[in-house]
Amino acid sequence: MHIPSSTTDQVNLIPFDAALAAALQPAPDYDVSRWLYVPNAYSEYRYILGTRGKKPLICIGINPSTAAPDALDPTLKSVERVALSNGYDSFLMFNVYAQRATRPDDMERACNGVLHDENRRAFAYLMDLSPRPAIWAAWGNIIEKRTYLMECVRDFAALGRDAGAAWFTAGPLLKSGHPHHPLYLRRDTPLVPFDIGTYLG
Repeated sequence: MHIPSSTTDQVNLIPFDAALAAALQPAPDYDVSRWLYVPNAYSEYRYILGTRGKKPLICIGINPSTAAPDALDPTLKSVERVALSNGYDSFLMFNVYAQRATRPDDMERACNGVLHDENRRAFAYLMDLSPRPAIWAAWGNIIEKRTYLMECVRDFAALGRDAGAAWFTAGPLLKSGHPHHPLYLRRDTPLVPFDIGTYLG
């Protein structure tokens, strides 16, 4: 369980570029040739967590919980299984908002613009890893927990459009129209195309 100790404007945020540079260096507690973990130590926020490969699937959830390299939570274990089952050799977990909170109700009430800007830099980095990035929208109804979350998604959709990204969902859309959360999906659940423009429209 991770309960935020404060709002993120009271946290010493490491800018994404500096956090990435540190994450690419050898680490004492996990294999950096297998894992991408930014920042590379447990903190109140996380930009990226995933495995390295030549054909990654970028999964977008709402916000990070307790997962770390070699200690995936049930959601990320499901993400990895579905990614591998659909022909990807790795997965990269990204989140609409980078604040750690096991319970989305504990997320801060207002968007920290500085944290969001750094998270946008993280997403832009992910877009540069593949000639046509594959993005799995997987945030479920939790997107409705905070009004700022959908605006964050709009920013990522614009970056994805500029990168020529292909968007997918796994499992049927929920009655609300939101993409399915990955936690209870079968390993062999197929990815299907997702029209992010129509969704946001």
